[in-house]
Amino acid sequence: MNPARRCSALLNQLCVSSRGGPTARRQFQPGGVSAPSGPRYCHPGVGGGGGGVSGTKPQVKPSGASPTGAPPVCPMGSNGSSSRLFGTLAQSLSSAPLAQPDLYSDQNPDQGPDREGLAEADPDQLLRECEEALQSRPARPHRDLVYPSGPAASHHDHNPSIRVMQWNILAQALGEGKDGFIRCPLDALNWQERKYLILEEILTYRPDILCLQEVDHYYDTFQPIMASLGYHSTFLAKPWSPCLDVERNNGPDGCALFYRRSRFSLLATAHLRLSAMMLPTNQVAIVQTLRCRTTGRQLCVAVTHLKARSGWERLRSAQGADLLQNLRSITSRGGEAGQSTVPLIVCGDFNAEPSEDVYRRFSSSPLGLDSAYKLLSSDGQTEPAYTTWKIRPSGESCSTLDYIWYSHDALSVETLLDLPTEEQIGPDRLPSYHYPSDHLSLLCDVSFREQPHRLM
Repeated sequence: MNPARRCSALLNQLCVSSRGGPTARRQFQPGGVSAPSGPRYCHPGVGGGGGGVSGTKPQVKPSGASPTGAPPVCPMGSNGSSSRLFGTLAQSLSSAPLAQPDLYSDQNPDQGPDREGLAEADPDQLLRECEEALQSRPARPHRDLVYPSGPAASHHDHNPSIRVMQWNILAQALGEGKDGFIRCPLDALNWQERKYLILEEILTYRPDILCLQEVDHYYDTFQPIMASLGYHSTFLAKPWSPCLDVERNNGPDGCALFYRRSRFSLLATAHLRLSAMMLPTNQVAIVQTLRCRTTGRQLCVAVTHLKARSGWERLRSAQGADLLQNLRSITSRGGEAGQSTVPLIVCGDFNAEPSEDVYRRFSSSPLGLDSAYKLLSSDGQTEPAYTTWKIRPSGESCSTLDYIWYSHDALSVETLLDLPTEEQIGPDRLPSYHYPSDHLSLLCDVSFREQPHRLM
């Protein structure tokens, strides 16, 4: 099938509402909710690892400028005809049904659903269709790519940068049924439009590696869509997901890891159920060892989502210790000539401010990890003021909870996606009509540092 037609057919599946008809294009009526005005736009040309729309250039600025009662339970959008159509779509992307893999296994569970050989959809066409579906909504906040070390380093074809995106996308069941975003209209959380906002953000920046948390629409939305765009993926649900407490939920939420098949091959996968004091917890992690097809070098990528809420700091610290122990074991197995361990990237919603013990564990780990977003600060040592900003019945919460950790001796951070300002976010905070989650996406371009023996 022609890629553009295939892409259009893909979006037609997305356009069907839970009531069985096309999504109505209604006028934007925010009522008391503030939102940016103006036409919708994307940010083309923010290429790099993933590549942007050809022929355009990113807007870049120097680093150091820092950004200044629960709703009723609603039926989930996947329980009508759209869920059946997504099932049909998934079948069309694979000759076998999308069966859930065995959990917490070191075996590779990812062969099958998105194997190579499928004709890829056109990402530019899919992005345009997302924008068309979102005509009645205000534009997402504009964000610049920042070079933390001054002008961009020159790239060689043998070592191109790798674009990494980290994002807690907000589980649909939690957003509508449990989280109590009192300043966010329930209509702004409608899955039939919110999923387009999520896809638009991903398609705008086109990461090579995508790490998501709170995914409760993996099998019916993200796996088939991302597979059509050339990504391999794996998903691991929480053992006792709070989404299951919501009426007509879409199943448990969990972590998902996607990588571009044209850029990486998969060497190993580990699904982890994190422990604390030798007891299994409700939090999970996915760890994959990849080989870069361009450089031939290995890269280990992990995604996790630690325990939420205040009062659970010791549990988060123990979960972090367990994850670090597993990562140390995994990365020490596959060290190549000239390196004792595999370079590492860890993405996640840690639910922990930089003052917490789990943050100190990661920053002082023998794995040699550093937090990429510290490089946005003028001293290069300070985390952003926030990665999530929301208003609940208990009050307003502005916190830094999300991180991209990287092996600073083996990888260098070349660009970062700046965070929107308080003015851009708006007085009603997140989520909103113009941003689909209560957490902001993080994105950076990294590259392998030259190994000493390669410089000789």
